[in-house]
Amino acid sequence: MADPTTKRNGKRALRRWARRSLTAIFLLGVLAAIVIAMMPRPIEVDTAVVRRGTMRVTIDEDGRTRVKDRYVVSAPLTGNVARIELHPGDMVRQGDVLARLVPLSPPLLDARTRAEAEARLSAAMAQERQARSSIERIETALEFATHEADRARRLAAQGGIPGQQLDRAEMELRTRREELTSVQFGARVATHEVQLARAALGRFEPRVAAAQQESLDVTAPVDGVVLRVAQESGGVVQAGAPLLEIGDPSALEIAVDVLTSDAVRIPVGARVELDRWGGEGVLEGRVRMVEPSAFTRVSALGVEEQRVNVVIDLDAPRERWAALGDGFRVEAHIVVSSEDGVLIVPSTAVWRHGSGWAVFVVRDGRAARVSVDTGARNGVDVEIRSGVSEGEDVIVHPSDRVVDSVRVSGR
Repeated sequence: MADPTTKRNGKRALRRWARRSLTAIFLLGVLAAIVIAMMPRPIEVDTAVVRRGTMRVTIDEDGRTRVKDRYVVSAPLTGNVARIELHPGDMVRQGDVLARLVPLSPPLLDARTRAEAEARLSAAMAQERQARSSIERIETALEFATHEADRARRLAAQGGIPGQQLDRAEMELRTRREELTSVQFGARVATHEVQLARAALGRFEPRVAAAQQESLDVTAPVDGVVLRVAQESGGVVQAGAPLLEIGDPSALEIAVDVLTSDAVRIPVGARVELDRWGGEGVLEGRVRMVEPSAFTRVSALGVEEQRVNVVIDLDAPRERWAALGDGFRVEAHIVVSSEDGVLIVPSTAVWRHGSGWAVFVVRDGRAARVSVDTGARNGVDVEIRSGVSEGEDVIVHPSDRVVDSVRVSGR
């Protein structure tokens, strides 16, 4: 039979061992928790899958519709135009009278105006008479100076007068010649002033009644629609002043101004998609031409840009865009290139690395930096020619914390 004291000691030892074991396990758990808490956590990242698809590069700009053939009807001569009764949208036929011009009315004739005109004419005629009298006087003086100079030359040749007296005679002759040239010019000016004064006085003479009734009809050069009326009210117009514009709104084209650096990449015949034009769906078009002359335009940021117009023809049936008119806004997407079956990644996943480009690929829960060879870009996607494979996950918008071999986890 066992000793009771021995049994009690054994039980105490067992309880001490159990407490120590539990304490050791607790301390190991706390230590493990501290180690796990201090270990770096994977960085949460956004990822995208490398896929194959169609890579389409477009140039996106705003455009304006415009009538292909428009005619600006202008005044053929200066005169009074009667009020134009046509309005934008009115149909006109070739030969229809668009506007009527009549000669300018003579100014009002009153005693004061006539007296002023007659006084100006009298003053001009007096100046003309004075100029002619001066010519006669200077011609006489020139004849005398010529005679004196000839006599001085003969005497100087014989030694009868000093050379200084000969020089004075020659100078007098040159002076008289210059005076004659001056007064002759003044006489011509005086004659011109007389002609102007007479013409001004003639404007106040009564016109022939029949001449006052003469008028000139301005007719439409082609069939079309009135696009704009520049001179709606009656009044005086100068020769060449625009009166109205005529065109055919059913023959529209799209003018899109693009940067010259983009224009050199646009081929004639390139496909164009037009949206946000106000109607349903997307309108199809084709590039007809890139205008040969560029222009300067200041951007919203105040930067001067060299731009050029790209002219686009609509391929869609007229019934689809019948509501479009001249000067309407559209958004044009000009397709520069399109290729099927290429590897594509988001442009936000590609970043500069040295002299090339690189992406972060997620491999075994870690970020791996991979250099890639890029191709075409369209602002949203980038073509990848080599470096990654289809189906791999790439990190988009990688932060500064994302480095090579760091642990990552996708959101």
